[in-house]
Amino acid sequence: MRETHQPGLAQPVNPSEAPDAAIAMLDAEGTVVGWTQAAEQLVGYSAGEMVGRPAAHVLPCSGGALQAAALAEQCRAQGGWSGTTTVRHRDGHALTLALRVSLLRGESESLRWLVFVTGIGALSSGAMDGSLRESLLAHAPIGIVVRDPQLRCTWVNDAMELHDGIPRDRRLGGRLKDTLPGFEAEALEVVMRHVLESGITMVHEYRAWPPTDRRREHVYSASFFCLQNADGRPWAVCSMSVDVTGNRRARERLAILSEAGTRIGSTLDVMQTSQELAELTVPLLADHALVDLVESVPFALEPARIGVANGRAPALRRAGLASVDLGVLELPWVREEVINVHPASPFAAALHTGRSHLVPSLDADTQLSPWVDHDPARAQQVRDSGVHSLMVVPIRARRCVLGLALFGRSEEPTPFQEDDLLLAEELVTRAALSLDNALQYARERAAALTLQRDLLPHRVRGGAAVEVASRYVPADTDHGVGGDWFDVIELSGARVALVVGDVVGHGIHAAATMGRLRTALRTLAHLDLPPEQLLAHLDDTVLRLNEESEEDADDLGVVPSVVGATCLYAVYDPVTRRCTMARAGHPPPAIIDPRGGVTFPDMPAGAPLGLGLGALAFESVERELPEGSVLALYTDGLVESRDDDLDAGMRRLGALLAPSGRSLEDLCSEVVETLPARTHFDDVTLLLVRTRGLQAAWVASWDLPNELTAVRTARHLTGRQLRAWGMDQLVGTVELIVSELVTNAVRYGGGPIRLRLLQHSILTCEVTDTSTSQPHPRHPRTLDEDGRGLMLVAQLSRRWGSRSVSGGKVVWSEQNLPAATIA
Repeated sequence: MRETHQPGLAQPVNPSEAPDAAIAMLDAEGTVVGWTQAAEQLVGYSAGEMVGRPAAHVLPCSGGALQAAALAEQCRAQGGWSGTTTVRHRDGHALTLALRVSLLRGESESLRWLVFVTGIGALSSGAMDGSLRESLLAHAPIGIVVRDPQLRCTWVNDAMELHDGIPRDRRLGGRLKDTLPGFEAEALEVVMRHVLESGITMVHEYRAWPPTDRRREHVYSASFFCLQNADGRPWAVCSMSVDVTGNRRARERLAILSEAGTRIGSTLDVMQTSQELAELTVPLLADHALVDLVESVPFALEPARIGVANGRAPALRRAGLASVDLGVLELPWVREEVINVHPASPFAAALHTGRSHLVPSLDADTQLSPWVDHDPARAQQVRDSGVHSLMVVPIRARRCVLGLALFGRSEEPTPFQEDDLLLAEELVTRAALSLDNALQYARERAAALTLQRDLLPHRVRGGAAVEVASRYVPADTDHGVGGDWFDVIELSGARVALVVGDVVGHGIHAAATMGRLRTALRTLAHLDLPPEQLLAHLDDTVLRLNEESEEDADDLGVVPSVVGATCLYAVYDPVTRRCTMARAGHPPPAIIDPRGGVTFPDMPAGAPLGLGLGALAFESVERELPEGSVLALYTDGLVESRDDDLDAGMRRLGALLAPSGRSLEDLCSEVVETLPARTHFDDVTLLLVRTRGLQAAWVASWDLPNELTAVRTARHLTGRQLRAWGMDQLVGTVELIVSELVTNAVRYGGGPIRLRLLQHSILTCEVTDTSTSQPHPRHPRTLDEDGRGLMLVAQLSRRWGSRSVSGGKVVWSEQNLPAATIA
């Protein structure tokens, strides 16, 4: 059964189903003279069925001719009408539409009416009452022009004159190029011809300067529709224009802000961020942009707060500069130069108050007068550059002004407006966040770097054992200072300990942890522990640091900071020319023999520090090094990168170290300078040592029997050797020390005794026995006969101690060399 519709019931049309170009053109009596294909789709009547018939045929469904007559009378009285009404579809059902009726005027004061469907989405909802809906429809400034197939203007409404300022009399009978010369008219006429030929609705944007706002260019969106006659042929083209300047500018502002999110703040460099801000705004917002930072900001120092005046404006440093033509400005300052601000200028006011300053016209702004009077030559230079409009925007962050952003126009004739200032302030605010982040990071990095450099050795010395050179390069600004460290520790018996380590992480925490581990390692090194035992104790230290961190984190309710590190520890003896090494998850050293051969010793990797695996996790290896060998200790930042793995980096390092004959300082510089050109994502540490051998003439040793007669023999041998070395001043003191040490060896040891004297930067006396118990000095009581020997040794020595060796121990004592011997 066919569905029937009652004439009195209306069906609202879905906005997405209502054709935009549903238009009917009526004569003064209400007869249809033009019809569009979209109108046919909406109500079902073709142009042949409607043209020449009264519009009341489809208007209104109920009320008949009386309601149609009332609507026509209202249109004549008000010059148009807008609102919702019902129309009759060809199949008989009713449609509720939002219509607008506009009055068009032609030559000889003839009149026409244009009826078209308006958007009914939000306007037809219950969220808006009928009076407000009709008010919005009635006051929408839509310019309408109807042109014949030759594109001559035949009908126009009054609103069109508000768009481009062309009066009706001048427009009627003429073509578009007669009133809108240039490429805009040609482009629009091409569009209209295409609409007439194809019948397809088209939209095109064009620019004009309306008489109500000659200072600013406006953008209009024009929709073009083909009106058909009774034969269904193109009879006229109708254009409807609306001012979309605000919408377009809003889209442009959103586009600029979106681009700002990707182009501003790409690094943590305040100078680079300032340049990015300047380059983004030219030419999107301004013809010229300058970004000046308070001079202290690039040096990671926070400026004074807003409102805290110290009598004068702070000096600025030019950080960003962009222009459509830098030759136009001829600025006396270039990037990174210091600029002094005149106290009477709006620039100084913006620095002190933190408020922006808009100068639509430089010639009309009286606030610039004191500044112009103070520096007339520079003011004239600004005038000669053609800059006619200016914006001064302070760069604010946390109630501090970090600098100023200046925007000027010279090529663009439109002066800056309030909405331009709002956009500039939004862009500067985004840049200020990046600058403040960079400033805070720079301060933290500077503190971490200062801490790092203070905790690293300021000068490394290898004594008689090795020649030393070192380099430390902190990570780039994006990754921060790490926890790399190195050390050279002089041990007893002319030996030297070589250390390089790397704490996991970056920043102050990593630097502080590095300092704690370096101190712990130096303490352990002076206990003369073998490398594998020293790393085991250091691993226990890291484990305890992690336990303390977890306890503190539980008390504070925060995430604990985990400490982890790698380390390489080596001990070189210039007497035996042997080097004992162990590592804890660290890259192996490079060994370069005197002929330039490079090897990376095969040694157990060991576990990184902090896992708590104990002494079994580490193992030492021993290598004999010919005198003049070079030992290279480094951190992974030197050999590992995002593009190269560790093995490739080690091969590259070996190739750089292979050529012989260069000084260690030159070799260090060459290795660091040939690092990849990209910024470092990790610290780089390099420690180079060239081995020396202690000459046999400066070493004297004797094997002694384990009996009391050995004491007198030891004293005699010591005195004779010291006199041979020209150290007569030390004979008495050293003989007494030797007597005490040999006596203890005879008393507490059970095997042979060995006495050794070493002359290097100091004089070392060593006594070796087979006892594994270490000597412990104590304070004897008045009547005690024993316990005073070690106290006497300590009083007579520059430094003394003991260390474990295979099969026993060594007790040693050091004396400063006499001045004559040193010379």
